[in-house]
Amino acid sequence: MTDDLFTFNSEQAIRSNAPLAERLRPRTLEEFLGQTAILAEGRLLRRAIAADRVGNLLLQGPPGVGKTTLARIIAANTRAHFSVLNAVLAGVQDLRKEVKAAKERLGLHGLRTILFIDEVHRFNSAQQDSLLPWVENGTLQLIGATTENPFFEVNKALVSRSRIFKLEPLGKLDLRQLIKIALSDSERGYGDQKIELSDEAANHLVDIANGDARSLLNALELSIESTLPKEDGVIYIDLQIAEESIQQRAVLYDKQGDAHFDTISAFIKALRGSDPDAALFWLARMLEAGESPRYIFRRMLIAAGEDIGLADPNAIVVVEACASAFERIGMPEGIYALSQAALYLAATEKSNSISAFFEAQSVVRTSHQRQDVPLHLRDPNRDKKHMGDGIGYQYPHSFQGNWVAQQYLPKELQGEVFWKPGTCGWEGQRREIICQRRIAQMEILVDNLEQNHFLSIDDPDIQLVERWAERQILHEEKRLHKLLDKLWDDMTWKSNDRVLILGGRSLFWTITPLCQVFDGGVTILTRNEEDQNFLESQFQLLDTMFKPNVINQESGGLEVLDNHLKFELVGGRISHQDMLIIHDKSFWLEVTKKCSPEATLRLLFTYPMLCPAMALEQLIKCGDLEPENLTSIQDIIALEKKWLAGQDQYTTLQANLKKLGWVVELDTFNELLSLKIDKKL
Repeated sequence: MTDDLFTFNSEQAIRSNAPLAERLRPRTLEEFLGQTAILAEGRLLRRAIAADRVGNLLLQGPPGVGKTTLARIIAANTRAHFSVLNAVLAGVQDLRKEVKAAKERLGLHGLRTILFIDEVHRFNSAQQDSLLPWVENGTLQLIGATTENPFFEVNKALVSRSRIFKLEPLGKLDLRQLIKIALSDSERGYGDQKIELSDEAANHLVDIANGDARSLLNALELSIESTLPKEDGVIYIDLQIAEESIQQRAVLYDKQGDAHFDTISAFIKALRGSDPDAALFWLARMLEAGESPRYIFRRMLIAAGEDIGLADPNAIVVVEACASAFERIGMPEGIYALSQAALYLAATEKSNSISAFFEAQSVVRTSHQRQDVPLHLRDPNRDKKHMGDGIGYQYPHSFQGNWVAQQYLPKELQGEVFWKPGTCGWEGQRREIICQRRIAQMEILVDNLEQNHFLSIDDPDIQLVERWAERQILHEEKRLHKLLDKLWDDMTWKSNDRVLILGGRSLFWTITPLCQVFDGGVTILTRNEEDQNFLESQFQLLDTMFKPNVINQESGGLEVLDNHLKFELVGGRISHQDMLIIHDKSFWLEVTKKCSPEATLRLLFTYPMLCPAMALEQLIKCGDLEPENLTSIQDIIALEKKWLAGQDQYTTLQANLKKLGWVVELDTFNELLSLKIDKKL
């Protein structure tokens, strides 16, 4: 009894003397501030905590954002023993003790163990390896916290066995809420004292804390504890006291860590975005932090090819010249060469058309077609007499303009287009003539194909039916991918977005968001239970944590979803079979209610504007159909025309959505599908 009382009194003394940041540590997810990207209602991590299926975690983030606190909250919500180690102080012996204790708990009581390791990146490779067997067989459930990028600082084997969640610095509103809690909580904060904090002081503390809750609370605590109350008993904290209580924030830059990669990324994106002011700022930040100028020049040379390319072929020349000048000059005068190169890249025209190489490379690697060099392009110096090598080649310099229309690709790839020149700069000036030459080459190709079909029909490589079938399949595949690109084109994905897919009948239209929003989640709304069962059968092999939620309209639709679930994106392809939902105002009202205020709507409608009836009508006019068939065919034509007249109804949807507060933009385009109709067909 005496020992228990002594222990209790000791713990109470430690708790009462703990720093404010420790006393105010959140105890539940409801008290936890910030990190809505991973902990908001419906997010992956929150679902995992609620289901007690967290598994092994690596929590990455800067100091003071709640990594340790989140680990403690997870432990409080799980049926497991919680142990803590700090990698700065612990060694292999400590790990062995934890493993032994965990095995005993599991064997004697069936109790799992969560081992939280703070600063896990401080463990060396051997220490991290010693964890693997016990993490893998389930003896330990690991939660590691690190301020560094785990992909660089944690063993790959440990990373592959863990889910990684990145915690961001707290926002200003969260920090202000934290100040309010600290001043009002009489049990853990200063709610039992009279304290007045000026707006200027609060703004300064929030700004300098830079998203670090611990830094903010430490500064607030120092301000209060070091300030004597006035005659009225009130402790006044003004701007001067706040400035004295918090250190100035330092430039955060580690050449081996995230800051290094994030800053160079910001610099390159400023160049790509043609913002010379931002380019100079990030350049100055890198140089002040001690970044190697040679590294910066190397990245600018890459940008000159990747982001400027043939819009301005001189860009790479300018950067190379500036790099050469820098080698002669050195620092500090070399700053002029660095600045000149950066400003030139930021100010000049941009194009990434050179990346067409990767499309050509993909065809070379993946195409199952033969890629033989055409006869007329082969070297004629060896086998011209016996094999016909080089015969038929037309020498461009023998023609006007030093160009002649002939094919230079393998036969199976003729007509393929890889490079798509932009509209700016040098390549923009060449764009029109390149297009004209490609058209001329296509005309030659079509002529050759028609001649081959009729003159060489016995050749098994060009059988009419097989060639026709191959072209139709290829055309349909390209058409669908073009529609897919249209649907999700220019979409900026966030991994924690929650997406609602309408018109869900095929995985084809869903796979893109499913791969992009693995931390958020995808809900698919189908028409009926049959479509729902068909989709769910395709997802059986997916991990249950990433399995999309499939619902159907006939069984309650959106009403079955959690009231707190809000979608950041609603999208999908609506075919003519689903056009009835355009007039369903209640449906669009329900969709709108399930969207967050900044939600995006992406819908692709497909409806026919022409049909075979038009061709039949032409055959009637030309007298190619028998008189006894005219009555029935004309009835078909009349019915199809009437049906077609009611298809173009997207303006109805536009009006409905505008009434619900959506800002609607329409982009219409035509697809041309040809079918040769004759008397025989």
